[in-house]
Amino acid sequence: MILTDALGRRLELASPPQRIVSLVPSLTEWLFTIGAGERVVGITDYCIEPAAALAGLPRIRGTKNPDRAAISALRPDLVLADQEENRERDVLALSLAGIPVYVTAMRRVADVPAQLAALAAALGVSAQAAPGLDVLRAMISVAGRTAGRRRIKTIAFIWRDPWMVVAAETYAGDLLRICGAENLALQLPGRYPRAALDDFMALRPELILLPSEPYPFAAHDLDALLPYADVPAVRNKRIILCDGIALTWPGPRTADALRSFAGLIGAMDITPSSS
Repeated sequence: MILTDALGRRLELASPPQRIVSLVPSLTEWLFTIGAGERVVGITDYCIEPAAALAGLPRIRGTKNPDRAAISALRPDLVLADQEENRERDVLALSLAGIPVYVTAMRRVADVPAQLAALAAALGVSAQAAPGLDVLRAMISVAGRTAGRRRIKTIAFIWRDPWMVVAAETYAGDLLRICGAENLALQLPGRYPRAALDDFMALRPELILLPSEPYPFAAHDLDALLPYADVPAVRNKRIILCDGIALTWPGPRTADALRSFAGLIGAMDITPSSS
């Protein structure tokens, strides 16, 4: 069978894969969600859900530094990778070693059901995946109905020291857009702009999101923002600690993430402020 992944790479497999190494935490969770978890023979250190089911599975280090020798020793007939999560050098090295690597590239929310449906077909589990994907498509349609609502000027940080935010061509940024945010970071160059905190706060966000992943923002991180009392988000106490996995993991969590972030952003009763 011939597969084509999200990057247009052609893979040749003898049959639907039965031994899978997942280098993507969200895809690991999705495989177990659709009942294909018994095929997973290796995971990264960052694959944490479903926790009970993953106990005892071989770990092959991180998403950015996988142990390629350990992966080969597991004799997988397919490795799952993502353009965002994993390094091209590892994909190429594994491919050169004769291990098929299927790469996803989910930079928009709409990519999730489309790419997961294609991957389900490749794995021969389309019927098992279909109900969840139908729910997701319906949720995308509902969450996208923001006509007539004022968009909330938002910044979503993902790191500090240096400070970084989500911007163009990112799954998290697109999710926030669908849910009613005006992502102020789109004014800056790059997919994940980094800058001094002064520069970000000069954009005068009405809502600031501090997710728990990939940087583990917590209550003490609010202290860095409090000196900016003239910024609407700070003045109106609209600095929200939120679920980073919900914001950044495309897959089985996407439907609930659309619901929760649409509710959060839609509930922002913020009067437009003067610059």
